[in-house]
This record gives sequence, C-alpha cells and structure tokens, in this order.
Amino acid sequence: MDMGRERLTLGLLLRLGILLTAVCVCVHVYLETGWQVSPAPLTSGHPSQSNQNRGQQSRIKRVPAEAEEQDKSIKRRISYVRTVKKDNIANKRNEVSEDPSPPCCPPLHPHKKTPRWHIALEPWASESQSLEEEAKRFLSYITTPQVSCASLPGEEAAQEGSTSDWAVCLDPKYSLIHRIKSKHCRMYSFGLGVDDRSLERSLASSGCEVHCFDPSLKQPHLQQAEMWLHRLSVDWRDPNPAIVAQRQYANTKKLATILNDFGHREVDVLKADMESAEWKILENLILEGVLDSVGQLLLEVHLHWAGFEVGGDDPSVVRYWFSLLKELEHANFHLFHVHSDPAKPHLFLHKNVLNASSAYTLSWVNTQWTPLVMPDRNQN
Repeated sequence: MDMGRERLTLGLLLRLGILLTAVCVCVHVYLETGWQVSPAPLTSGHPSQSNQNRGQQSRIKRVPAEAEEQDKSIKRRISYVRTVKKDNIANKRNEVSEDPSPPCCPPLHPHKKTPRWHIALEPWASESQSLEEEAKRFLSYITTPQVSCASLPGEEAAQEGSTSDWAVCLDPKYSLIHRIKSKHCRMYSFGLGVDDRSLERSLASSGCEVHCFDPSLKQPHLQQAEMWLHRLSVDWRDPNPAIVAQRQYANTKKLATILNDFGHREVDVLKADMESAEWKILENLILEGVLDSVGQLLLEVHLHWAGFEVGGDDPSVVRYWFSLLKELEHANFHLFHVHSDPAKPHLFLHKNVLNASSAYTLSWVNTQWTPLVMPDRNQN
C-alpha cells in the first residue's frame, strides 16, 4: 500500500515537472516572438513602457490581416512624417547658421589676415641659381628706393634725425606727419643695448608715445626722457609657458603678443635692430599679418651670415631674403631710405661679393596704411 502511494506521488511530481517545463518553453517562445514583431515607439517624446509593449503585442496578434496591412501603412506614413520633420529641423538650423545678417559688434581687428604657414618664395634670379646672380638681384633691390619721401623736413628734431642712420617719412601724403601734429603717433623701438636713440628722442619731443624695448634693462618698466623703457624684446615665437612660470616674466615675445599685452592696436613707426634675428622676426610679422598694424618699418639687416634659424646653401639664403622683402612690397611697404656704414666690414655670407656691406639700414612706408584714429590732414 505504501509503495503504491510512493509511486503515485513520484508520477504526479514527474508529470508536474514536465508540465512546468512545457509552460516555460511556451512562455519563452511567446516572448521571443512578441519582441521581434513589437513596433518601435512612434515619437521620441513618449517612450513606451514594457507593459504597454506587451499589451500592444497581444492586440496585434488578434487583429486580422487587413488590419495588419492598414497598421503597416500607418507606420510608414508616421515614419515619413518623422523624417520630414527631422529634415525641416536640419534645414532651419542651416538657415540660421547661414544667416547673412551682420553680427552685433564689429571684430576687434577687421583688417587682420588669416595666419599663413610659409612665405611665397620668388623664382630664382637665373637658371644657374648662383650666389652671384642672387646677390646682384638682392643688392640692387635694397639699394634702390621705391618712393621719394621728405624725411624729417624743416624742424630741429628733423635735423637731428637726418644725421642718424635712421629716418622716418614725414611726407604730407602719408599719415605720420599728421599723426605727430595731432599727438596721436606711437613708436616701438627694439634693440639690444642700443646707444643711438636720437630718432626716438626726436619723436618723443614732438609728442609721440615712444616705447623702447631692451632686454638688458635692470627694471621691468622705466620712464625716462619722455620715453617708456621696457625690459622686453621682440622674437619670432612666444616663450615656453613653463619657462615663463619659473622666471615670473618673459624676456622675448612676438610683436602680436606685445601689442595685445600693451593694449595697442597700431604702431606708426616700428624700428628694430635685432642683430641677425631680423629675418625670422620679419617672417613672423608677414605670416601673422601683423604688418597691417604698422605705418612705417625701420630695419637694420645683417648680411655677413644667414641669420638665426635660416638654413640652406648661400644662393637659397639670399633667395629667402629677397622673398621676404618682396612680401613687404606685396603688403604695400615701399622702400624710401637706405643707409650703409662704410666703416663696417664688406662681408656678404662670409665672402666679399660685389663689395657689399655687412649691414644696411632700410626704411619702408606703408603707402596704403590708414590709422584707426586719423586726424584731419588740413590741421595745422
């Protein structure tokens, strides 16, 4: 009797296990099938919940074939509407980004050009690509003034400046003389232990704002004889930020950085005697479009060697020099003054080439320069 009951109990348990297994398999198959045919949510603003999806799945299975076809067509229409809405939104965004209306405020530097990566090299002077041909073209270019200019005419300051190697253009057809009379002129002078500051004193006594930059000064800033002296110099690159953090100040900066730090947007006269660093500095001024902020450029060029970080053979170096000066001409800078010291040695890239001097003082005027604050030229 007990054994019969045990067999009956085992049989019931076995049947119950088989039944539960079958139910689990059916539920699993049902769920897998339902998830595969479940529709995607119609709008992103109303996410569907799992309970709602299951209810929709059960209703979808009960609808007839015609209702399924109608539901599919509705889905296609809804999908099409959603796509059109997305396209319309994208078009509106494009219309907003392409709005031709001007901004509320003009740019700080409306004339500033996009920085360039390299200068445009001029063609070789001849097919031979020889040093003599390149030197002949270059020396002819720097010793031939392109515009006539009345440099420092008629005044005591002018007479003092005329005895110096340096000269500015005070021709009435250019802006400097008018800026001096209206007390709006500004001069930057860069040098290394410069002793001859006669031109700077002349312009300062005429009412110009003169800033002299010399990294050998003992004090960061000093006002002396109507001029500002700064322990700083110009370079073709800004210093490493880590070095600046250690030294508390930087000895050299790019001209664009100095202008920004001093809050100046333009310089009437830029004078630089950088002892063979002038070529890379000039390249930086050209590539970054800083020359647009300069009215006159006074530069001493050194020819006894290639200069700092200027590479290549001798003909390539002279071609590079010539290309830089042609870039100045393309930027509306025209040569009006040339001076060479006969006491200096006649060396051209360590050679005696065409009896050229080792250094020349050159002065250019920007013939198209219009200062931001331009006084009346009829003012006396």
